[in-house]
Amino acid sequence: MSAQFEIIAKAVNMTGESPSWSASEQRLYWVDITDKKVYRWHETTGVQHWDTPQMAGCLMQHADGSFKLFQEDQISKLVFRQDELSIETTQQIQHPHPHLRFNDGCVDRQGRAWIGSMHIQNNGSLVGTLYCAENEQLHSRIEGLATPNGLAFSPDGRTMYLSDSHPSIQKIWAFDYDTDDGQLSNQRIFVDMQQYSGRPDGATVDTDGCYWICAIDSGCVLRFSPQGELLMQYQLPISKPSKCIFGGRDLKTLFVTSLKPEHANEFDGSVFAIQTPYQGIHEAQVKR
Repeated sequence: MSAQFEIIAKAVNMTGESPSWSASEQRLYWVDITDKKVYRWHETTGVQHWDTPQMAGCLMQHADGSFKLFQEDQISKLVFRQDELSIETTQQIQHPHPHLRFNDGCVDRQGRAWIGSMHIQNNGSLVGTLYCAENEQLHSRIEGLATPNGLAFSPDGRTMYLSDSHPSIQKIWAFDYDTDDGQLSNQRIFVDMQQYSGRPDGATVDTDGCYWICAIDSGCVLRFSPQGELLMQYQLPISKPSKCIFGGRDLKTLFVTSLKPEHANEFDGSVFAIQTPYQGIHEAQVKR
């Protein structure tokens, strides 16, 4: 179905990603990876942006109101004070392979940060790793990934979802997740996205336990049941939706970032707000 949407930021991004909803501020934050920027939006003040030192892969909220930013080989702390942003590098990372950067990530229900790495040129090399970032340490959990994406956790936190969006793979996996120690087990195919149009990019879940994922190259956002059955899809007037998150006062607004392809239309690179009958879950915050 065609989505009923509002554009809150029109054609501003080359690689819009990692939307993060602050319930306390009623603000949306996101990044433009390749343009090295972090953005903030509020319905009364509009859009603001600041530069980042490196490609800004993923943004996560801390419990104290600051943000954790995963970049190329740096992890930084971001503190917003009114219209000013301070960025402090907290970790310098030595990747196991050259030319890597951080990409998609999320926070589990216990406050652990999860983040994937990939080749900067997204060339299909299986050099990416899924990490659990806890207590200033990166713990490798899955290796041999090309373009890790689609990270999300079920409402009870006991299922973790992960996709690989590279054209040669296009799979979404589910794992049993031990909430006590953050260990993964029982990896299985949740959805084979080669059966659908679009590749699996960024994702979120709703209170029904359904999994929402941006099908990049198709212009669609797909909603799957906890059993992996396609329930519905929203069609947007773009080709490359990148990641979605629920926000708004009732958590029923689906915010969607997007990329701007080489031959872009007037909407590509925009951030969309879709009013849905479904409710999301408050974003978990980094606590460990």
